[in-house]
Amino acid sequence: MISLKSLNVLLADDNQNMRAIASAVLHSADIRNVYEAAEGATAFDLLRRHPIDLAIVDFNMFPLDGVEFTRLVRTSPDSPNPFLPIIMMTGHSERSRVYEARDAGVTEFIVKPITAKAVLDRLNAVIMRPRPFIRSRDYVGPCRRRRDAPDYAGPFRRSSELGRSNAA
Repeated sequence: MISLKSLNVLLADDNQNMRAIASAVLHSADIRNVYEAAEGATAFDLLRRHPIDLAIVDFNMFPLDGVEFTRLVRTSPDSPNPFLPIIMMTGHSERSRVYEARDAGVTEFIVKPITAKAVLDRLNAVIMRPRPFIRSRDYVGPCRRRRDAPDYAGPFRRSSELGRSNAA
């Protein structure tokens, strides 16, 4: 196992008790530097002032929530690190929320109530198995494809191509 002592983590959640729990989990993993914020704008300011390696943010915060924070990190001209791994945590695991977070550029997702295992699994994923970063007209963030399968080698790449034929 790698040492996490030198990792700088930004933890943003509007619930102080949740920050205390998440911070205790991070400290138990030997992470010494945890910067805390109660909402996204403060978190973004901390990100600009400190060398943050990883952010863990809550979905629901006011006035700037975790999705808006992620979009700022990914696309703002004054973002110090658009490639920052961002783990989203939320008590709302509906598919639409997961997709909204994913499409904003979130790297990983944790459902509350969090467990130490879930947090450590997500830390391991962003550190040991980072996904390639994508920058397109409509999206900035880690590759959203999670399959380890090899690229499709058949005659049709997209479902929209099913009506086309390879015959000349």
